[in-house]
Amino acid sequence: MTNDLDRRIQDDEISLKELILKIKEWWQYLWSKKWIIIAAGIIGGLLGLGYSFIKKPIYTATTTFVLESGDKGGGLGGYVGVASMMGIDLGGGGGDMFQGDNILDFYKSRKMIEKALFSPVDSVTKQPLIEKYIEINELRKAWGENDQLKNLQFKVGDFELAKRDRLRDSVVGNIVENISKSYLSVIKPEKKLSKIQIDVKSTNEVFAKRFNEELVKNVNDFYVQTKTRKSLDNVQILLHQTDSVRKVMNGAIYNAAIVSDATPNINPTRQVQRVAPIQKAQASAETNKAILSSLIQNLEMSKMALMKEMPLLEIVDGPIYPLHKERFGKLKGIVLGGTIFGFLAVLLLMIRYALKKILN
Repeated sequence: MTNDLDRRIQDDEISLKELILKIKEWWQYLWSKKWIIIAAGIIGGLLGLGYSFIKKPIYTATTTFVLESGDKGGGLGGYVGVASMMGIDLGGGGGDMFQGDNILDFYKSRKMIEKALFSPVDSVTKQPLIEKYIEINELRKAWGENDQLKNLQFKVGDFELAKRDRLRDSVVGNIVENISKSYLSVIKPEKKLSKIQIDVKSTNEVFAKRFNEELVKNVNDFYVQTKTRKSLDNVQILLHQTDSVRKVMNGAIYNAAIVSDATPNINPTRQVQRVAPIQKAQASAETNKAILSSLIQNLEMSKMALMKEMPLLEIVDGPIYPLHKERFGKLKGIVLGGTIFGFLAVLLLMIRYALKKILN
C-alpha cells in the first residue's frame, strides 16, 4: 500500500517536471525568434495605422421619442356596453398589435424600410434615398457588366412599383436586409419606460439623417392610423347615417307642409286627402327624429372614444447636424494591428516548431 502511494507521488512529480521543462523549451524557442515576432508586430501596427486613415468615419443619426398608447375604452365603459348592444363598436377591449415590443419590429419591417428608401434626399434634386445608398456603396461598380442591373433606375414614389418586377424586387430586398442588419438599431433604453431610440449608422452623414427622419415619420404615422382606424371608421359610418336620417326627417316635414299647402279649401267630406298624408308624414318625421337623436348620441360617444384612443407620440430628440462621428483611431489601429500580427507570428512559429519535432 505504501509502495503504491510512493510510486504515484513520484509519477506526479515527474509529470510536473516534464511540464515545466516543456514550457521552458517553448519559451526559449520563442525567445530565440523574438525579432521575427517584433517585426510582425511592427508590420501589423503600420497596417493598422494605414487602415485608420483609409477607414471612413461612421455617422450616427439618433431619434428618441416617448410613446403612450391611447386609453381604449377608459371612462366610456358603460357607453361601450350600450353601444355594443346597438351594433356599434366604440373600440373597447380586444388586443393591441402594438403592445409590448411589437412596435420595435415594425421599424425593421420591409414595408417601412422600403417606403423610407423611396423618399427624396432633398426637395431640390428629388433623388431617392435608395439611389443615394447605391451611390455610397458603389453598387453599380459591383454590378459590373450586368446591363440589367446597371440600367436599373429608382425614382421617388416608386415604392409600390418595386414589387411588380422580380429583378427590382430582388435588389430592393437585398438592400433592405443589409440596412436592417448593419445600419439600423431600434431599442428601448430602459424596459420600464415607454421611450424608444432609433439609430441609423452610415458613412454618409446626409443619408443617415434623412433615412432616420423618414423611417420614424412613416412608422409613427402608420402606428397612429392603425391605432385609431376602427374608431375613425365608426365615426365616418355614424356621420353618414346621421346625415341620411336627417335628410329623410326633413323630407317628411316638408311633405306635410306641401300637402297642407296643396289643399287650402278642401271639401269637408274629402278630409282624407289632407289628414292621411299629413299624419303619415308627421309619423315618419317623429320616427326619424327619435332615430336621429340616438345616432347623434352614439356619434358623440364615438368621437370621445376616438379622442381617447389617439396615442401620445412625442419626439424628444431628433437628428441634427453635425451628427455624432465615430472614427477608427490611429492608436487603436496600431495596437490592434500589432497584437493580431504578433499573435499570428507566435502561432505560426509554434506550429512550425511542433511539426519539425514530429518529423525529427
